[in-house]
Amino acid sequence: MTLTVFRAPLLAFALCFALGSASAADKPPGHAIASAHPLATQAGLDILAAGGNAFDAAVAVTAAIAVVEPTGSGIGGGGFWLLHRASDGFETMVDGREVAPMAATATMYQDADGKAIDRASRDGALSAAIPGEPAALVYLAKKYGRLPLAKSLAPAIALARDGFAADAKLVKAIEQAQKRFSPAARDIFLPGGKVPTVGQTIRQPDLAGVIKRLADKGLRGFYAGETAKRLLAGVKAAGGIWTADDLHRYTVVEREPLVSHFRDYRLVSASPPSAGGLALVETLQQLEAVGWTEGQDGTSKHQLIEALRRAYRDRAAYLGDPDFVRIPMAMLTSRSYALELAKTIAADKATPSASLPPAPTGAPGGTHTSHFSIIDADGNRVAATLSINLSFGSAYVPPGTGILLNDEMDDFAASTTASNAYGLIGSEANLVAPRKRPLSTMTPTFVDGPNGVLVLGTPGGSRIATMVLLGVLDFVNGANAAEIVAAPRFHHQYLPDIVQYEPGGFSEAEVARLTAMGHPLKALDSTYGNLQVVLWRPASNQLEAAADPRGVGSGEVRLLRR
Repeated sequence: MTLTVFRAPLLAFALCFALGSASAADKPPGHAIASAHPLATQAGLDILAAGGNAFDAAVAVTAAIAVVEPTGSGIGGGGFWLLHRASDGFETMVDGREVAPMAATATMYQDADGKAIDRASRDGALSAAIPGEPAALVYLAKKYGRLPLAKSLAPAIALARDGFAADAKLVKAIEQAQKRFSPAARDIFLPGGKVPTVGQTIRQPDLAGVIKRLADKGLRGFYAGETAKRLLAGVKAAGGIWTADDLHRYTVVEREPLVSHFRDYRLVSASPPSAGGLALVETLQQLEAVGWTEGQDGTSKHQLIEALRRAYRDRAAYLGDPDFVRIPMAMLTSRSYALELAKTIAADKATPSASLPPAPTGAPGGTHTSHFSIIDADGNRVAATLSINLSFGSAYVPPGTGILLNDEMDDFAASTTASNAYGLIGSEANLVAPRKRPLSTMTPTFVDGPNGVLVLGTPGGSRIATMVLLGVLDFVNGANAAEIVAAPRFHHQYLPDIVQYEPGGFSEAEVARLTAMGHPLKALDSTYGNLQVVLWRPASNQLEAAADPRGVGSGEVRLLRR
């Protein structure tokens, strides 16, 4: 079928639905979903209407977004699903991150002189890690959902089989990436050998078959049988190193999320192999230590930049896959450590990154990802950030699968001196190793406090943690969901030692003040990120959902009669 092209308005949101009572509500008045595409949001709402919970809806949205937003995530990728179960307050992070193949080595992307080979970890089958998203979908449905997996995957199967209308953002991405596409990828995204027009239907029958086999057979429908046979044949033919054992041995891991506090707010966020949650903890605790308050003279932005500089330094110094690397989390998350970091922040002068004291050990060191946020009527929550890394991942589709393989091997350090596609520096703890998960910045997050309950996250590569941080601070300062997603952004990540900012990210006075303090500033010509937010205010029983106006997504609220 042909679907109408959706154009998100400047503020795509549904908000401020009150049910009359001013007293605090035990449960939300309905469901709220915000995702990067209205068809994915609708898929989740349909599953909730069919009796599913937030976790069933997460399966539906994850699979649907894999079909309609192929730039950001997919069945050939992975992600982190942060869960809150309302019945008992249980919280966990489902780690469906990709893993390196068994034949992977620390030097596989280096030349004879030990230098990283340009783009070797970004293009083609050799750049692909073993996908974790299919296993995560099976796991979520079986352990946390109410509905059969096949029910929750049905919307994605229909979208892949019948097609969806290409929006302007996707058409532009296809045009920019077309030279990278493998022959099977060109068959999907360049129908008739041409870039599709806005509104043209994109059909993916092979991908529909893959998702259908997953729905019918569970793990064996992807990691064995016909799908696995086609994946392995395609990867081998294109110079990749996957084996049947790699697919057979993939496992989802549940990890304890990072829990921290900022003023009167409790934060729950991603733990390693994500670096995002730790960046939030370190940055917010430094801000508390320096007595941070929002201001217009540049001082508050200076403090934020300096706190981010130190948090990202520690990302480079310590972090990797916790199953392979010993990470001193107790130290890094302690308030005493944050206080020591804060003492090195000058009140009116930038600290050049090169002058920061080196980390105590020499250990660990996308703009095209996707995120969705869900709160259901029982109060269950999901914040999920998914990725195939760069736009269209590796750009390689094994024939007969319709699956865009990830290029997450680029999230490993190709060497201890190389930086990845996002400019993040490498270190020993994040070097490639068999069955190791690459370090990530994905930061799905929950926030609870006086202003309510916030569920948020975004794509954006190394900028993810900064965007989530700014969203958290806006929420603490009283912003609603639409204001949080629309606010202008800035970013600093230790190295390169540059403060990037969107149009409107700083006022003229702030630019002058920060420059005088010694901060190298870089004004960006375009915006970035795709923040997805849902917000519940128990005190007034209001439910809000907002999709980032920079994208084409939708935030929707569905009220229920009780």
